[in-house]
Amino acid sequence: MLLTPAFAAQNAASPLAPHSIDRREPGPHDVLIDIAYCGVCHSDIHQARDEWGGSIFPMVPGHEIVGHVAKVGGAVTRWKVGDAVGVGCFVDSCRVCESCKAGEEQFCSEGMTGTYNGRERGTKAPTYGGYSTRITVNEDYVLRIPEGMPLDRAAPLLCAGITTYSPLRHFGVKAGDRVAVVGLGGLGHMGVKIARALGAHVTVLSSSPGKRADALALGADDFVATREADGFRANAGRFDFILDTVSAPHDYNAYLSLLKRDGTMVLVGVPDAPAPVHAFSLVMQRRRLAGSLIGGIRETQEMLDFCAAHGIASDIELIPMQSINEAYERMIKGDVRYRFVIDISSLKAA
Repeated sequence: MLLTPAFAAQNAASPLAPHSIDRREPGPHDVLIDIAYCGVCHSDIHQARDEWGGSIFPMVPGHEIVGHVAKVGGAVTRWKVGDAVGVGCFVDSCRVCESCKAGEEQFCSEGMTGTYNGRERGTKAPTYGGYSTRITVNEDYVLRIPEGMPLDRAAPLLCAGITTYSPLRHFGVKAGDRVAVVGLGGLGHMGVKIARALGAHVTVLSSSPGKRADALALGADDFVATREADGFRANAGRFDFILDTVSAPHDYNAYLSLLKRDGTMVLVGVPDAPAPVHAFSLVMQRRRLAGSLIGGIRETQEMLDFCAAHGIASDIELIPMQSINEAYERMIKGDVRYRFVIDISSLKAA
């Protein structure tokens, strides 16, 4: 086993602190990765504080991982030492169910194996994430970071990027479509960039009027402050597609009213409490309300290549590992533009 420095939460009430974990030596089909950067996702907070239940402690969060291959197993053919690679939200799946065979491993009928806060399929040992200096992953669950893409700004693409790319592609957003993105945070800012690259006319819907300038700078064509009087009525029936990235409680019915006939709203944000949806919000204009998770390995690689071709990367604030607890509190307050990324060299130095 490989003794590996990390930062971990010992329980739901404790701050993250230095910790050591064991990484397995690469087996025949494994890749050992020296981690360079790891993005910080809001789900890291939820799980480290056991807000969703079922958390496994001690927990090393982090599922937006980029780095370089340090060692490969004897049967590995796709990767070599020095390759720039990434690891996203999962590191294994059953491989034999309908979803896995279709390249949609995120919907594995047995449940995907999370990069952290999960258990390895064979040993049942806990999985540990990217708030650490290295990770060992099966070769089939490793992603290639395109040449020229900055590694620190690529890290959030492994979650925020694919979470927004997948529904835009799956539901067929195309050039000329009128797309609204609800919320301008870690997910929303990627939704704006990707929808614009697809050729859509993009409007940001935000409860924060102060984000107008940011939205336009990111490539949005328009901005609607949803708390302003008449904001919903004035934009009724305007959009072909709405990507809802907000995890705070809000009225889905109000946003559905903004869709054209046959329009689609997709939820990627997950509020803590269920929200009522009235049938009339859907049936009167044959609107659709759907949800989307992340993407499979095939689609995540497609997303990385798409972003590289269009010069898309996440807007980040780079932090040392030692600032992670402060970063968590700032994220809760919405004080980040738009994604924290940990420089893992700070952990290696310590």
